[in-house]
Order: sequence, then structure tokens, then C-alpha cells
Amino acid sequence: MMMLLELYDFGLEARTLHLLAGALLGLVFGAAAQITRFCLRRAVAGPQEDRAEAGAVWLAALAAAVVGFALSASLGFVDLGDHRFLSADLPLAAIVLGGLAFGAGMVLTRGCVSRLTVLSGTGNLRAAFVLLVFAVTAHATLKGILAPLRTSIGAFTVDAPFASLAASTAGLAALVLLVVALAATLTVRTRPRMLHLALAGLIGLVAVGGWAATSVLLFDEFDPLTVQSAAFTLPWSDTLFWTVASSAIPAGFGVGFIGGVVSGSYLSAAARGEIKLFSFESPRQTLRYGVGGVLMGFGGVLAGGCTVGAGLSGVASGSVAAIIALVSIGLGGWATAAALSGTNRVVTAAV
Repeated sequence: MMMLLELYDFGLEARTLHLLAGALLGLVFGAAAQITRFCLRRAVAGPQEDRAEAGAVWLAALAAAVVGFALSASLGFVDLGDHRFLSADLPLAAIVLGGLAFGAGMVLTRGCVSRLTVLSGTGNLRAAFVLLVFAVTAHATLKGILAPLRTSIGAFTVDAPFASLAASTAGLAALVLLVVALAATLTVRTRPRMLHLALAGLIGLVAVGGWAATSVLLFDEFDPLTVQSAAFTLPWSDTLFWTVASSAIPAGFGVGFIGGVVSGSYLSAAARGEIKLFSFESPRQTLRYGVGGVLMGFGGVLAGGCTVGAGLSGVASGSVAAIIALVSIGLGGWATAAALSGTNRVVTAAV
């Protein structure tokens, strides 16, 4: 597959093109996620009557991402090469512990990072506060005071027999069939709105578009940049760093993607008359959301991504690490929701 930079002279550096591609894909993601209320937390720990439909929408996005990635890779539009998702040396302890922590955090904050990013564009100040805590914690875990702890936990690794299910035709077919079957089953059971299903498919294709743009279409062999896709953990860390030191580090795909998501959600909410300011109701609630932000920031880095970075973009590639991270996030969210529900029942009974 020929790279676009070999065919056309855009007059821009590769990094600038990555920034613009990220912003465009982010706009689509932000608008679609705002309309559909796209969030894994809703499927795992949302209101009982809302979980199945939220799960159907999320799985529809994952199905589109898995199928789209498989087709794109077969046609040469995607090439992850030696991306960390395809490493057979799995930091299993970090992935599992990080996933559990992230899952707990998203329940405490009533939304995963992707959902909070979308909400921040609609006037939700609670979401904006959590994102600041999340970004600081993620950056501290990557390059700051928490980095030694991350390194220590990540030192416990196992050698996986294969890094990706996509390494074999049978493995890829099994992944595609499983995800599509789950999405179809929940869709038939819950019958979500067709618009939401269509937009969920579009969200899934955003993940594929990110891989294609950064790995093949806009890849510059003379100035190779990081291959990445729709995600929020590293992009929020990069956005924080770029915001405070833009003269030292240029913005790339991740920064563009975050800006696009916030802008897309704002434009969608404004068009639908859904812009409204929200803030915290009590110091106790502020503390709960702050702790959740820390857990997601630390956990997201350890797990190698969030519900979108690992869960959507990562699983689409068939990555074993991403699949383990997604399962761990789901278990962490479910266990935390169950624990909080049990605590509330005890308090209610005591009263």
C-alpha cells in the first residue's frame, strides 16, 4: 500500500498531518459518543435497565472495529509492526492490576475517561476536574514520581505463546465471530435505536482510521512517528505536557484527538441543546471523584490503555494484552459496583 506522503506533497510535516488526522477523527468520535452516551461503565455498572442497551452499543462499536481492522490489515492499510500491543512479553501483573484499578476508578467517577472527555465538552465541571487529576496521575506514572512503582510492577512478565489472535487465520476468525455474535445477540435482545447502532459503528471505524492513518497512510519513513489510534490515557498525558510546555514538545496525533473529541462533543451538544453546567454537590463527592481519577490515571498506564485505547483500538488488533486489559477493567468495574451497592444496602438497613 502506497503512503499518501509518497503520492502527494501536502506542504506540511508528518507530525502536523498526524495532528490534523487526530483532530478529525476526534471530532467524529466526540459527536457520535455524545449522542449515543458511549461508555463501557454504563454496560458494566450503570442502571440495571440501561446496561444491556449500553452493552449492545459498545459491542457494536467493537464489532465494527474488529471487522474493519481485519479488512484493513488484509488490504495493507494497517501495519502495526512491532507495536507494544503485539509484544509476546506480557507484563501480566501490570495489565491485570492496572485494569482492575481503572475499572474501579470509572465506577467511582460514574464514567470512563472517554465518557468524561465527552462530558467535559458539554459543560460538566466534575468531568473536567477528574480529567485533570487523571492526566496528572497518568503523567506522573509514565515519567514522574510514580514511574518507579510502574516499572517495578511491570517487571513481572510472562512469555505468551502468541501476542495477537490476528497472528493466525483461525484466531482472527474466532475473534471476529465472537464479537459479532455477542453484538448481534444483545442488539436483538435490546433493540437499540438504529441511529445509535450506526454511530457506534462509526466510533469503531474511528479506531481503525487511527491505525491506518498513523501506520500507513501518513507514515513518513524519514520521520517515523509513533503508531497509535483512538485512546485517552497517553493522549491526555501528552495534552497536559504540551499545554504546559508547548515550546518544548510539539503536538501530535493524541493531542489532536483529545481536542477533536472535546470539540465534537461540544458541537453536538450545542446543536441538540444539551449544554449545561454541572459541578460537585458535596466535599465527599469531590473526594470520591478525585480518588477515581487517580485510580484511572495509574491503572490506565499500567494496563496499557483505557476502555478505548486498549478496549476498542487494542482488541481490534487482536492483541492478547489488550484483551486481558479489557477483561480486567470490566471485572474491576463490576466488583466495585457490587461493593458500593452492598455498602449502600448496609447503610440503608442501619438507618
